[in-house]
Amino acid sequence: MQGTFIRRTLALLAIAMMALAAGCSTIRFSYNQGDTLLYWWMDSYVDFEGQQADVAKRDINGLFQWHRQTQLRDYAALLGNFQRQLAGNPSQADLMGAYREIRVRGERVAQRAVPEITTLAMSITPEQIANIEAKFKDKNDDYRRKFMSGSVEKRQRARFKKSMEQMELWFGKFSNEQEAALRRASDARPLDNQQWLEERQYRQRRILSLLREVQQKKLNREQTTVQVQGMMRELFTRMDSPERKAFYDASLDSTTKYILTAIRIATPNQKAHAQQRMQGWINDFEALAAGK
Repeated sequence: MQGTFIRRTLALLAIAMMALAAGCSTIRFSYNQGDTLLYWWMDSYVDFEGQQADVAKRDINGLFQWHRQTQLRDYAALLGNFQRQLAGNPSQADLMGAYREIRVRGERVAQRAVPEITTLAMSITPEQIANIEAKFKDKNDDYRRKFMSGSVEKRQRARFKKSMEQMELWFGKFSNEQEAALRRASDARPLDNQQWLEERQYRQRRILSLLREVQQKKLNREQTTVQVQGMMRELFTRMDSPERKAFYDASLDSTTKYILTAIRIATPNQKAHAQQRMQGWINDFEALAAGK
């Protein structure tokens, strides 16, 4: 699923939960730099001005302090559960449960971030809304070039290459035979890049609409908070809405089957690699929670 302005903000705050964004064996360094990385990423969309930049840095720092103090040990425990499942023979239901656990934690971060997102929304100018809209367009154009251009085979290959980066992060290098099996499993998934682009654009329109409403109507803090909370609920529950549930369910079904294929063909050494990788992340979570 593709991120957007606010969703990416929340994802970066929860970087330790996903333990994938850094693409390296330890997340400790990335997390300790996370407040700076998040500010730079947001600034690339908004182009902060004057005091607005100071407030954004203050709020990001506060969110990371909360996240470090209250969430990371829970993530370590969650990864411990994943370790135990991997040591056995996890089922698709287990993977579905893991997804739900991660989703719950994403929603928790979102709710905690409402005051900071409200402050940001109230400070955005018309020029900055235009900046955000232009950035969205650039990202969408890049997505089209990477994942929606060319033949079906080319698009499947691009999707497979991206997924293998994550698979190899977990399991290490796959043999040619294993990679061929994974490619078949990947190609069996619906090639639904157009639908994901539409979902991305929907979220972008929703964010831009909220920012314009806050700016044009000069909403006060209470009114803006209600709007932000409503948007959060809408974005997180959209996958359960009658018009989108079938699409999201099919996507989750095919994705978990693909991951399950990787687990089932993994050698004992590859599973040990995944166990060690998760243990490294668990150790990082515990160290970060202790302020290290």
